[in-house]
Amino acid sequence: MSKKNVILRGMRDGLPIGLGYFAVSFSLGIIAKQAGLTAPLGFLASLLTRASAGEYGGYSVILAHGSWFEMVVMCLVTNLRYLLMSTALTQKFHPSMNMLKRIVTGCCVTDEIFGISIAYDGYLDPEYTWAATGVAAPMWALGTALGIIAGSVFPARLVSALSVALYGMFIAIIVPPSKKDRAVMVSVLAAFAISYVSTLIPAFAAISSGTRIIILTIVISAAVAVIRPVEVKE
Repeated sequence: MSKKNVILRGMRDGLPIGLGYFAVSFSLGIIAKQAGLTAPLGFLASLLTRASAGEYGGYSVILAHGSWFEMVVMCLVTNLRYLLMSTALTQKFHPSMNMLKRIVTGCCVTDEIFGISIAYDGYLDPEYTWAATGVAAPMWALGTALGIIAGSVFPARLVSALSVALYGMFIAIIVPPSKKDRAVMVSVLAAFAISYVSTLIPAFAAISSGTRIIILTIVISAAVAVIRPVEVKE
C-alpha cells in the first residue's frame, strides 16, 4: 500500500474516533471550566494530553488546590496503562523502524488509537497511526475548548447537567469489564466504599482529595493484583 493510501486510511479510521472524542471532551471542558481553565489553555491541554481519565484527574487536583507533585503522580497513575499499550505496539513495528518514528508513534497512543493500530494488518505503518491521530486529536481538543466556552455562556443549571455526562462515560467504561470479571467488579465496589469511608476517618480526611485518590488507586489495584492475578495464556 502506498504512503498516500496509508495516510488516507488512517484519516478515514480516525474520523469516527474523533467524533466520539468531541462528544466526550465537550463534557470534559465543563470540568475544565470549573477548574479555571480558559478555552485556549483547555484546547492546548487536551491536544497534548488526550486522556479523559488523566485530564479529569488533573482537573480534580486543580479543583482540590493540590500540589504539583500530586498532579504529576495523579497523571502518572491514571495514564500508566499507555506504557503497557506502547510496549505491546512495538511488536507491530518493522525491525528497521528508527527510534524517532517509534517515539512519535508512542506519543499518539490512546485507547482507541491503540485499538486500530494493533489491529493493522502486518507491520504497522507509522503514518497510519499519525494520520488517525492527526484527525482525532484536534477534535478532542476542540470539544474541550467548546465545553469551556459553553460553561461560560450556558445557565448554571445546564452546565451542572452537562458535567454529569463525563461521569456517565466513566460508568460506561467500568460496567462492561465488571460484568466479565468478578475481580474487577469487586475492586470497583471496594473503591467506592473505601473512598467514602476514607472521608469519615479524621487521619485520611485531613489529606487532600487528590492524594487520597492516588493512595487508594495504588493500594486497591495492588491488592487485587496480588489476590486475583490475571492468568496469562500462552
